[in-house]
Amino acid sequence: MTIFEKMLNKEIPANILFEDENVLAIHDIDPQAPEHILLIPKETAAGLNDIENWSDEQAGRYLKTVVKTAKLLGVDKSGYRLVINSGRHGGQTVPYLHMHILAGRRMNWPPG
Repeated sequence: MTIFEKMLNKEIPANILFEDENVLAIHDIDPQAPEHILLIPKETAAGLNDIENWSDEQAGRYLKTVVKTAKLLGVDKSGYRLVINSGRHGGQTVPYLHMHILAGRRMNWPPG
């Protein structure tokens, strides 16, 4: 069981921004920007490639959570970066799909 599954099951604490029937949005414990939120879907997926098993509606709801989160943070107008690390070479360290929302400062390019 991953750390995210434990958070979803309320087995370990998390600094929750919001939670609904589809997503748990938490503050990252090692923020890389003034605002750094993780969006953890309640629909199980080890990584991005696994969402091909989701319905289009499930995938769309997950992506729309980004906009909801940006509005809650007040960065929907100023901008933010969305990051999905996929696989070992993509920098994924927890084998459970999650998106990072980074905001609160100007992002540099290239990112990594």
